[in-house]
Amino acid sequence: MTDFAYLTIAEAAQRLYNRDISPVEYTQALLDRIAAHDGSLHSFLHVCGDHALDSAKVAEAEILAGEWRGPMHGVPYALKDIIDAAGEPTTCHSKVMARNSVPETDAHVTAKFREAGAVLVGKTATHEFAIGGPSFDLPWPPARNPWNPAHFTGGSSSGSGAALAAGFVPAALGTDTGGSVRNPASLCGLVGMKATYGRVSRRGVFPLSFTLDHVGPMTRTVEDNAILLNVIAGHDAQDPGSSPAEKPNFTARLDRDIKGMRIGVIRHFFEHDLEADSEMAKSINDAVEVLRGLGAEVSDMTLSPLDTYAAANRVILLPEAYAIHEKWFQERPEDYGELARRRIMGGAFIRAADYVNATRVKARLVQEYEEAMRGFDVAITASSMDPACEIENEEEAERTYGRQARTPFNLTGAPAMSVPTGFSKAGLPLSMQIAAKNFDEALIYQVAHAYEKATNWTEQRPPLAA
Repeated sequence: MTDFAYLTIAEAAQRLYNRDISPVEYTQALLDRIAAHDGSLHSFLHVCGDHALDSAKVAEAEILAGEWRGPMHGVPYALKDIIDAAGEPTTCHSKVMARNSVPETDAHVTAKFREAGAVLVGKTATHEFAIGGPSFDLPWPPARNPWNPAHFTGGSSSGSGAALAAGFVPAALGTDTGGSVRNPASLCGLVGMKATYGRVSRRGVFPLSFTLDHVGPMTRTVEDNAILLNVIAGHDAQDPGSSPAEKPNFTARLDRDIKGMRIGVIRHFFEHDLEADSEMAKSINDAVEVLRGLGAEVSDMTLSPLDTYAAANRVILLPEAYAIHEKWFQERPEDYGELARRRIMGGAFIRAADYVNATRVKARLVQEYEEAMRGFDVAITASSMDPACEIENEEEAERTYGRQARTPFNLTGAPAMSVPTGFSKAGLPLSMQIAAKNFDEALIYQVAHAYEKATNWTEQRPPLAA
């Protein structure tokens, strides 16, 4: 029997290509698992079962005819429900969009998956408009963490994180404006990549901040993540933020060793600017020693304090978000959940002068990061400062949400990825973050893959697996 739930994309692709399994049985097995278990996790807002099986049948016929499209052909995946898929609802997890929100066209990334022959299983939970959660006053409940359903998944790509960790899909997309791919990856024991700004098109994705938004792949392994980025990366002339930079094969460097690689540790982010949970900090330091043992040259590096990044991110993000929502705020503010309404409303009170000054700070921080990275190949720091808190502890969720080191890489636009580094004594995932120079995602994958091979964290399964 095949354990479809925890097949990696790489494993599934080989079996599908060899015709050892079929896209239809693979998709049906995952749909059955979702039906059996998602009632307690709420990772999906919408499961498109019939359409998924129709797509799987098409993929199966193509594979049998020898028309192989690549490693995502016949592989199920999920989309954060702010990303459009033609004919499927996009609700943004909000009453505001709960009706009459079925797009006629795919987002650019969805079209890329369709071209690759992938099978869309459903749309996953998010924080309301990617900013408001976890919230309990919305049309759908928030997603819960498969490692312990009493705990938070991280957000805002919360359902994508839960669905992956639970074995509902091997691939999912999230979005990342201040860390919303890397946060659920951190708290759910996953690999989450925020590629370089402009590497992945955002067309067809409901915006939060045009200046800071990214779309990113979420998976259970490093190789799978690189496979997904191969599918979705590339220039899109219809996205003004899209870059024409040449796209490499992101899997090409995975098996290279890291001897002599220069790794900078941004230690002050998690030891001085914010003091990380002791188990989280130890896991990062232990991971650094693993990389040193693999031959990397490791030394500390210094950037501006986290507070500087956080303030600039906030002053840019909030007024941009308010500008997007202003009309609805004037016409139907009662249709927003309390958290999203309060957070977005803050953007109405930020002065134009403050916004302009924040963009100047951003430019300075970009230059500072580029100069600091001249002496290093990659940088390592914390992603989240704490393991997942209890989801219904509103005070703790609010306290820990901002305790992170992800926003620096949204501001600079540099690529950054969250990688599992172990588990707390309570059995909750721990993580680190690996960053690089612009468009050097392949180096991040190389380091992360070397670390993954030297440890076994991505082989662990939450209790749901039993």
